[in-house]
Amino acid sequence: MKNVAVIGAGTMGNGIAHTFAQSGFKVQLVDINEASLKRGIETISRNLDRMVAKEKITEAEKTETLGNITTYTDITSGVEYASLVVEAATENVDLKLKIFKQLDEACPEDTILATNTSSISITQIASVTSRPEMVIGMHFMNPVPIMKLVEIIRGYNTSDEVTNIIMELSKTLGKTPTEVNDYPGFVANRILMPMINESIETLYNGVAGVQEIDTVMKLGMAHPMGPLQLADFIGLDVCLSILNVMYEGFKNPKYAPCPLLVNMVRAGKLGVKSGEGFYDYSESRKAEKVANQFA
Repeated sequence: MKNVAVIGAGTMGNGIAHTFAQSGFKVQLVDINEASLKRGIETISRNLDRMVAKEKITEAEKTETLGNITTYTDITSGVEYASLVVEAATENVDLKLKIFKQLDEACPEDTILATNTSSISITQIASVTSRPEMVIGMHFMNPVPIMKLVEIIRGYNTSDEVTNIIMELSKTLGKTPTEVNDYPGFVANRILMPMINESIETLYNGVAGVQEIDTVMKLGMAHPMGPLQLADFIGLDVCLSILNVMYEGFKNPKYAPCPLLVNMVRAGKLGVKSGEGFYDYSESRKAEKVANQFA
């Protein structure tokens, strides 16, 4: 397995492409938007430059990694020779189902189809293909080149063979694969998102301010970053999507998104990527200044 196609050149997609390419795989990075592909390659190049500066890789290794990546705007061309496809598009059920229908038609019969979804049912995604036994979840963590965990999610029909292949493949990437079952949110987000949502509720109810909530969780619970800062980093729209998936999946009110989160997403306050969320990122990508709304 040396040819891997990655669908989507956004934050997760370019991170996954970077990781495979650095491990010696030939990567076909696919995105319908040429500008997104350009930004994705620029991001990979900058991240590799940081690794060179820290003497984690050489300049030659950076060049080799970039040389392993080819970009495509057409899915059919991009997946023609892929042994594995990893889909990393927006966390939207309808979009993912549409993509997997396309992949099933365009990929060779023995191609494994993986999704980086952080919450959507693998079984549901697999149901639109003719190869449900070859569909699996590979939920990488952000930033992909640094974070060691990969949640491996088996759908109802995912075969033992495919699961074993993906578990071993993850290890060759220097990751720690952890197998979980197919329920909304899996493990990572089933635990993380209610915590983030409760942190937003705590702010919404006036219990404490943004920095105070994050400080309590960082210093009191030994979290590397506070939950509101983390929400900004993930993207408030992504947090909302995941909570909605879990709320719909379990019909349990404890997963209902906080009204403050809903309104912030409606207003386009999405966190780091929009320049403002719970913190103001207009001058720095670090969570140093609380957004005016909460100051």
